[in-house]
Amino acid sequence: MRRLAKILFILVLVFIGGFGPEATERSTSVADMLVPANLRLTNEMSEIHEFEGFERVMKYFLKRWDIVGASVAVAKEGKLIYAKGFGYTDSTLHQPVEPYHRFRIASISKLITAVAIMKLNEEGKLSVNDRVFGVDGILNDPFYANPKDKRVYGITVAHLLSHEGGWTTRWGDQMFMPHIVAASLGVSLPVDTKSIVRFALNRNLHFTPGTGRSYSNLGYAILGLVIEKVTGMPYSEYCRKYILEPCGIYDMMLAKNMPENKAPWEVSYYEPPDAVMKPSVYGTGDTLHASYGGNDIEALGAAGAWIATTPDLVKFVLKIDGADDVKDILSEESVDFMTNSARGYAPVGWKATVGNGTWWRTGSFPGTAGMLKKEPDGTVWAILLNTSSWNGPEISTEISYYMARALAQVRKWPDRDLFASQIQAPLSVDLNSN
Repeated sequence: MRRLAKILFILVLVFIGGFGPEATERSTSVADMLVPANLRLTNEMSEIHEFEGFERVMKYFLKRWDIVGASVAVAKEGKLIYAKGFGYTDSTLHQPVEPYHRFRIASISKLITAVAIMKLNEEGKLSVNDRVFGVDGILNDPFYANPKDKRVYGITVAHLLSHEGGWTTRWGDQMFMPHIVAASLGVSLPVDTKSIVRFALNRNLHFTPGTGRSYSNLGYAILGLVIEKVTGMPYSEYCRKYILEPCGIYDMMLAKNMPENKAPWEVSYYEPPDAVMKPSVYGTGDTLHASYGGNDIEALGAAGAWIATTPDLVKFVLKIDGADDVKDILSEESVDFMTNSARGYAPVGWKATVGNGTWWRTGSFPGTAGMLKKEPDGTVWAILLNTSSWNGPEISTEISYYMARALAQVRKWPDRDLFASQIQAPLSVDLNSN
């Protein structure tokens, strides 16, 4: 009853204008901002004896790595069996994490971007073999013309999908050097994604496109611009309308840099005590935590800016896993292109894919880390943390180890589907409608 009263109270605030004019800056639904589709999924639903051993392992993991809060979801045979939060959304308020809390998912975002590209490829709106730059390229705008290294003209969409575009991080990650980009281009901070791409085009590639592979946030940020050019829509709007909502996913959105701008039901983020402060991406002269304004997650965009709940991440994988239990949003050919290394480009979107059916995607950003995995037996799980560790992205190894231990503690999986407990669609109320 208290939860229902809270929802009703929030809705009343909306309709009397209680959220102020800033809430109407962009077209969005009441549900998008205030009532996550996962709201009915609560910790209590997974507090059953079958998961007692599972939870002991997870609590030990959080304690060992000083994690403030985490969210975990597990699905088997297309059904959501488990969804629960651990620890707190905020270390000061001590608000427990629930399955409906949103976390930054960092590079797990690349999987969403890759699926969007493959969908456009299926629909004939682009081809993975299309060139990205040059007069015959997708991004043929004058802003991207005249790259220093003419090998840029050979970059295809497929090269960017598979991290074969020609860039490395030998002199740093282009997405995380805003002050250098601003000084080089003579522009003000903060720098946007397009400016970062222009900065990269003003320098030589590190290898000929298609002849090597080096993990590239820049490449996936460029794919976000490709999606915008091909669709004529903002990247996030296209993904939400044509990728996520058809999957029954309504709670994902792009992150903001500063804590005062975080989304409803989004957790707070924490870094190790000895984390190095960084100059503000806004050029204010302040030094800030990398998780809150020291790095620019907004400019990262298609490479790492989404926030999500773990149940929604699991649901997303079930829609692109090629299994028969849930209808996929991609064709078998697209799923194969993304996961079968024999095709020459895989893994695409995923961090790694193994022939036995094991696929996984990791993500880390200051203040957060996560992992999404499909096991050979079709089990899909997701875990998100609101705390980064001293070993940065390497925490994924620990996540995988402890999740394997936790799953092994479940002797008998209950026959149920927590997806049936979710609100399946947002309320049809647009805050910008007349």
